[in-house]
Amino acid sequence: MQTVKIGDIPVGNENPLVLIAGPCVIEAEDLVLSTAEKIKKLSGKLGFPFIFKSSYLKDNRSSANSYQGPGLENGLKILQKVKDKVGVPVLSDIHDQHDVSACAEVLDVIQIPAYLSMQTGLALAVARTGVPVNVKKGQFLHPSDMQHIIKKITGEGNQNILLTDRGTFFGYHNLVLDMRNLKVMRDLGYPVVLDPTHAIRKYGVSSSDKRGGAKEYIFSLSRAGTAAGIDAIFIETHPDCDNALCDAASMLPLQRLEDLLKQVKAIDEIVKPHLADDEVGL
Repeated sequence: MQTVKIGDIPVGNENPLVLIAGPCVIEAEDLVLSTAEKIKKLSGKLGFPFIFKSSYLKDNRSSANSYQGPGLENGLKILQKVKDKVGVPVLSDIHDQHDVSACAEVLDVIQIPAYLSMQTGLALAVARTGVPVNVKKGQFLHPSDMQHIIKKITGEGNQNILLTDRGTFFGYHNLVLDMRNLKVMRDLGYPVVLDPTHAIRKYGVSSSDKRGGAKEYIFSLSRAGTAAGIDAIFIETHPDCDNALCDAASMLPLQRLEDLLKQVKAIDEIVKPHLADDEVGL
């Protein structure tokens, strides 16, 4: 498997589980900075390599009136402050090829959203920056189909790829998180990330509506995914979920993050040394 370096953080193979975490979308600058500081302190305490995530723009909203974020310029300025003041790598998703060069100047990981995972022009433009790419598997894709996206990116000379599963859509507003997908994608040769906080979203319901997410499954899905052998876990978290401006119903309350991380760390330390033995004797 390819080991991907995010700043000084190695992701993949037998390296420790990496935490990718932060609010869904950038809200106030002070909230972003304070949340990043709190997660950094917690991840340091528990021994987790940490990459901060928050979106400068959420373009795939159900309503044109939904909060979409501060936009490219202001959002990247805030993420640069997170890098400078908190001292951690940063990740945000991208929706438009025109944003690529600006993103490449600030972001340590550029994320291609699930809905846009098959957009060839976007994948190629991001790949050419040389910046590590996190591709979220489209809800409509079989995990083996990620090989086609990998070929687009590696064809431009970029081997720094993370593959994220956030569930598969079969209609009726629910996503199914099939743990077999994680092995299928990991066998493609690149580190795999699990995103349980998007997998528990209930589509068709406003993200600000408490019915829009099933948070009671975040812990169990996280434990199961870690046992299946993920390389990083992607957790959208917020200090005040009830008043969050995006995905309020599916983010993990920040005060519960320590409990979750303790559980997945214990599982990762048991599982990680044995992943190479999965098929021995079968």
